[in-house]
Amino acid sequence: MPFFVKFFKWCQNCINMRYDPKKAIVLGILQGNSQKFDKIQKAANMDPQELNTILEELENDGLITVVEKKGLFGKKIEMQNTPKGSEELEKSIQEADTKWNEMKALYQLKDKKKLEGFMNDNRSFFPMMMFFGVMDMLMFSMMFSMIGSSMGSFVSPNDLPAGVDSGDAGADSGSSGGDTGGGQDYSDPGVGDTGGGFDFDFGI
Repeated sequence: MPFFVKFFKWCQNCINMRYDPKKAIVLGILQGNSQKFDKIQKAANMDPQELNTILEELENDGLITVVEKKGLFGKKIEMQNTPKGSEELEKSIQEADTKWNEMKALYQLKDKKKLEGFMNDNRSFFPMMMFFGVMDMLMFSMMFSMIGSSMGSFVSPNDLPAGVDSGDAGADSGSSGGDTGGGQDYSDPGVGDTGGGFDFDFGI
């Protein structure tokens, strides 16, 4: 295999490794339609500064694009997935599904030690698994019983996207409202605001 092909694949792997579960959740919220900052924040249940950082990284890597729309009272800034972002989202969902199947196999083998170790190593994926509905919540709760632990010790309610809890494997990504935190680069000026103070250069 030519060196440049190996190097290209190595670079691709490095890029893919950067996409953590929280980024996948944001891509999931944006899949199929554009969203404003406050809607993304509320659906993801994410700190405004953290969300802004994630949006910047996703845009810099070509996974989302920023769309400026004309509203009745001024401009509206929204984000949406690029084709590359949609492709990355699909890979992330497949990865979450693979991890869930591995957990399920360990549970069915009643290998308590390996199951606990795997769950510890992959706890950051749990909110994403719940968000995309790739896990069986009843079996998931039984896994905690097997290892003698509780879901709360692995998954903080603050890390769960809106609409996701211990009894819900879905997410409501269409909810609106929420506090953007003020002064965020990707926040939308909003209806009735002419957009004063909005000075981020999106490169469009």
